[in-house]
Amino acid sequence: MTTICVAGGTGQVGREVVRQAVAGGHRVAVLSRNPPARGTTGHDDAAEYFRGDVTTGEGLAAALSGVEVVIDCLEGQSGKALKNFAEGGARLLAAAQDAGVTTAVMLSIVNCDRSSFGYYKSKAAKEQVYERSGLETLVLRATQFHSLLARVFAAGARVRLIPVVKGARFQPIAPAEVAAALLEAALAAPSGVRHRVRTIGGPEIVAMRELAKTWQHATGAHGRLVELPLPGGMGKYLRAGLNLVPAERHGTQTFEGWLAMRADSL
Repeated sequence: MTTICVAGGTGQVGREVVRQAVAGGHRVAVLSRNPPARGTTGHDDAAEYFRGDVTTGEGLAAALSGVEVVIDCLEGQSGKALKNFAEGGARLLAAAQDAGVTTAVMLSIVNCDRSSFGYYKSKAAKEQVYERSGLETLVLRATQFHSLLARVFAAGARVRLIPVVKGARFQPIAPAEVAAALLEAALAAPSGVRHRVRTIGGPEIVAMRELAKTWQHATGAHGRLVELPLPGGMGKYLRAGLNLVPAERHGTQTFEGWLAMRADSL
């Protein structure tokens, strides 16, 4: 049994890491700014929840007490959380080192260091914090999640115009498979290498238009597919195919298969 702290363990991937770690018989401490109450959605009774904030350091010592490995699934999508994302990572790692943690694993995004999009730049900056850490660290870079595409399509369907980025292809992966890879990395024997980067991608590369059609078929949603150019850093990232890792097809669940498993909730 390993004692694991899942930072951001109430988010999409974090919850899945918690579920899988608990199922594997490990002790799990969940660090979150807003832990779910017992008996509510997102709360796992077999895990222990700690209220904490990496931007201030509040609650970190308690959550990390007795922990051997940290899995960092934290997100910083806007505002203060985005601005201080890398700094928060440094604060978490420092507290982990003080607590005697040996290993830290961070969830990141493929080729985030080659994008000018603010959210991706924050991921790249935090990767650098991990690289400089005194702990043994691993950054797991993943392609975009199936759920991201589903949200984009669903948002457009509400106004009967489903957006398709011109020329974009995706290699989406299931959050559960990313969680499994994070947990595998966290539980592996020490490598002796202070910092590593691993990339994981979905099983297939598909044009966004075809993914939208698959989503429509699975959900029965109506709407016209509208091909649009995407300006800015994200558009440039997608046009260059930097969201794709053809040689790293580690996932097995396709977008169509992922949708089929969620037919009742789509």
